[in-house]
Amino acid sequence: MSDDPAKQVEALERQIATVVHDHWKFLLAQGVVMIVLGLLAVLLPNVATLAVEILIGSLFLAGGLVRLFTLPRCRTAPGFWWSVVIAALSVVLGVVLLVQPAQGALTLTMVLLAFFIAEGILSIVAALLVHRPLGNWGWTMLSGIVDLILAYLIWRGWPASAAWAIGLLVGINMFFLGLSLAMTAIAARTTSNS
Repeated sequence: MSDDPAKQVEALERQIATVVHDHWKFLLAQGVVMIVLGLLAVLLPNVATLAVEILIGSLFLAGGLVRLFTLPRCRTAPGFWWSVVIAALSVVLGVVLLVQPAQGALTLTMVLLAFFIAEGILSIVAALLVHRPLGNWGWTMLSGIVDLILAYLIWRGWPASAAWAIGLLVGINMFFLGLSLAMTAIAARTTSNS
């Protein structure tokens, strides 16, 4: 492999374009599903918020319980007691999210803020990486910008909007991510994979 950074970037761009071209149908299908789910979440934000809370609460509860049941086999491992504490906290957090959805909505709204900031930055970086080999890179850039705007809106409306914000914002995010995937797939379908 060449030591020239420009050639390495160019090779990476070609590799990305080839992979996206080879799997454009899968990306298009994924994009359409994300668009539909996003629209449903936007139309029913309170239901979507509750669904997200139940899912995350269930994951914390199940993960914490599995960890608590498997930890006795590792009593001599370094950090055993920290692992027990973390597993117990996961169980407690899962129960709180499932039993007290209002409090969970406040917490999840702040977690969602951090998620949208991270995803927005990563989408913008991804758009900059594929802007040459793919023609519709602007949709990925738009998705990242929308994520950053959503993060700002969460921050400005917290805590009053926590009951519906998660569902609405996750729906908007899913819609634009789906649109980005669909447009990237359409662009990749017509590019050569050389």
